[in-house]
Amino acid sequence: MRLKKIGLPLLVGASFWLAASTSALAEIKTVNIAQQYGISYLPLMVMQDKGLLKIEAKAAGLGDIKVNWAKFAGGNVMNDAILSGDLQFASGGVGPFVTLWAKTRSNVVVKGVTAMNSMPLLLTTRNPAVKTIKDFTSKDRIALPAVKVSIQAITLQMAAEKAFGPGQQNKLDAITVTQSHPDGMAALLSGSSEINSHFTSPPFQYIELSKPGIHTVLNSYDVTGGPHTFNVVWATQKFADANPKTYAAFVKAFDKAVAFVNNDKQAAAELYIRVTKSKEPASFFVKILNDPNVKFTTTPQNVMKYVDFMYRIGFIKAKPASWKDMFFPNMHNLPGS
Repeated sequence: MRLKKIGLPLLVGASFWLAASTSALAEIKTVNIAQQYGISYLPLMVMQDKGLLKIEAKAAGLGDIKVNWAKFAGGNVMNDAILSGDLQFASGGVGPFVTLWAKTRSNVVVKGVTAMNSMPLLLTTRNPAVKTIKDFTSKDRIALPAVKVSIQAITLQMAAEKAFGPGQQNKLDAITVTQSHPDGMAALLSGSSEINSHFTSPPFQYIELSKPGIHTVLNSYDVTGGPHTFNVVWATQKFADANPKTYAAFVKAFDKAVAFVNNDKQAAAELYIRVTKSKEPASFFVKILNDPNVKFTTTPQNVMKYVDFMYRIGFIKAKPASWKDMFFPNMHNLPGS
């Protein structure tokens, strides 16, 4: 009788352990994450460099997972990868994110995991005759991450509508060229490329402006009437539902990475230089990180201004009632817009 009394709790305990182990084993063992170029992706660089997702996954009982990191030139290519299942977490500008949310809301369902930052995007040029976007001609070429889709492309359309009038949002599309940020900067600064302008992001815009003969034509904050989210991380509903512990581990790791950037900007700048092999001094990047207009935050800001524009011109066919409709529940307690 005594053996039977001991055996029952052992059996129950073993069953519980087996169920927990099966649950953990059911989650994905390899996580593929993609980022693009620039200091705006610093939280993801911190996650990668410090192995934060692996640490959080292990703490959640998921064991040793494999994390693969990839670099993409633009959000359009990244969207193809996440729809095919090659990526679990994509990151990029508001434009590609909103586009994919609208396209998948009744099938795959893609939602935002977190906002990454708010920072101004600058359109720079080496053409002295171009003071405003009205001065561009058919001879000019503007490099940006993805024609028509990137947040730079959408912002340029918003600015064109304001400058040229209703229905003229596509007026400058014909002179835009798809280029990664590094390639666009190289073309602009070469002085010989047909690309004489670049709609980019930190730190590229600040490196460009530090060179003789380069000036700013447009600031995205002026277009949106204030600070706005630049980058977002997104994933599919299917992945989040099937891998709740992995998803939660990513969110925790990302929050810790953002805290690291905000709490020690000198260390964050040095990490950026080491990871990207940048030739600029740490003081250059610390200055960017201390700019009051550059904020690393998980709270979405003015995302709906992009949504409203994209819906109004017919770029997307569905419009959320609130920014929360586009993000997973872990974001809903934040004061987003």
